[in-house]
Amino acid sequence: MSSIYLVSLIFVGISMLVSMRLKSKFNQYSHIFLASGMSGKEVAERMLKENGIYDVQVTSVQGFLSDHYNPMNKTVNLSPEVYEGRHIAAAAVAAHECGHAVQHATAYTWLMLRSRLVPVVQFSSMMVQWILLAGILLINVFPSLLLVGIGLFAMTTVFSIITLPVEFDASRRALVWLQNTGITTATEFPKAKDALKWAAATYVVAALASLVTLVQYILIFLGGRSRN
Repeated sequence: MSSIYLVSLIFVGISMLVSMRLKSKFNQYSHIFLASGMSGKEVAERMLKENGIYDVQVTSVQGFLSDHYNPMNKTVNLSPEVYEGRHIAAAAVAAHECGHAVQHATAYTWLMLRSRLVPVVQFSSMMVQWILLAGILLINVFPSLLLVGIGLFAMTTVFSIITLPVEFDASRRALVWLQNTGITTATEFPKAKDALKWAAATYVVAALASLVTLVQYILIFLGGRSRN
């Protein structure tokens, strides 16, 4: 049990470092204004239009780096810094979120799979920690309970892993479009690419943390069975 806490602390530390680096990059590139002078809202609207998507609305939502695409109501939701910003960071983030809208419009396989898993993962997330804790405490008398918890945690791990190709592909679509359309110049493009690289790193760390923790729970279960 102590090893799980130790690994969790290690990945929390790594996650904090990556998050700090992402915020640092966003702050750095938010001070470099686009030669085109376009805002994040304008970048998003143009990318949607040029991909033949006319039923997705671009809106502003509160929160720092709270940007996301909502497939349920077909909205690209941009934080105020991105929605109004006329800098490299805003263009990169806005284009990335529109990348998800393009995925949705083209029925991108990994996005469709992730969307189907959302209800299951929401249920698992509510129950998994309590079931795992109870399963560890009762492993000698009710080992099957821990197995149930492992199954629920596995669903969240699978979701984290499936998220990786979804995020990488959205960034790829964004960068190809930014470069081909000339929204970013030859000197601006590498900076947009760097910003999205650090955004993707947060998902990689989350997936690795979930996978390592899952393996540890499995080892605890196997160890408990061997003692019985």
